Amino acid sequence: MATPILQQRYQDEVVPALVQEFNYKNVMEVPRIQKVIINIGLGEANENPKLLDGAVEDLRIITGQQPIITKSKKSIATFKLRENRAIGMKVTMRGERMWSLLDRLINIALPRVRDFRGVPAKLDGRGNYTLGLREQLMFAEIQYDKIDKVRGMEITIVTTANTDEEGRRLLALLGMPFQKN
Repeated sequence: MATPILQQRYQDEVVPALVQEFNYKNVMEVPRIQKVIINIGLGEANENPKLLDGAVEDLRIITGQQPIITKSKKSIATFKLRENRAIGMKVTMRGERMWSLLDRLINIALPRVRDFRGVPAKLDGRGNYTLGLREQLMFAEIQYDKIDKVRGMEITIVTTANTDEEGRRLLALLGMPFQKN
């Protein structure tokens, strides 16, 4: 199978630019993307377990992988939550699927959002980036008439960058549309 376009761009353009910008001595020092984690939290699945099925199907269509159901670790009475109840799902992506998902996210899904002015440029302090999305409809694979409910999700991009500055620059060179301050 051919190398995804974004991965090729990382190798051809981003790595040399980062080496020059941050004066790395070795190519292995250059930050790279380790994995992408997509997480959907479904607290309302506590009352209606059928909601999980639609969310699992949406996540499977977007990622091409079977999601893992996440369960509650402890009981919380104020949220009417019992231990070991299914309350969400996640998918961890690496390799070619990760690169193709990032390519679709950056070049197709984000520009489809109405009144889009860029994503916040805030990283977590260790060079990782989490992006919250309000709806799954921004992905072209999801058909509007097939969804049962609009759901949000979190996409976490885990990098090997040591600082936020390096991580932000890596993502910017890959084409992540950060907001202008």
